[in-house]
Amino acid sequence: MSLSLDDVKRVANLARIEVGEDEARATLAQLTGIFSLIEQMQAVDTSAIKPMSHPQDAVQRLRDDVVTETDQHKLFQSIAPQVEARFYLVPKVIE
Repeated sequence: MSLSLDDVKRVANLARIEVGEDEARATLAQLTGIFSLIEQMQAVDTSAIKPMSHPQDAVQRLRDDVVTETDQHKLFQSIAPQVEARFYLVPKVIE
């Protein structure tokens, strides 16, 4: 993809960024370099490469799934304003 100086100025105008002539030329050069790099990366054949979930084959250390606290729902529901069938009753918010 090639950009022109007018494209850079138009994008700057749409973004409400004031860009001078020299700055627009510098930005055009940088964007052209970025697009060139993208074209090089897209030219690489990756059809034989298997997708990875992580670049370093890292494995997350997981702790054992054990209960660490006692069940206190009866205590909490005993101090709740309204409870019905083990559910907390709250005022209707949306009509």
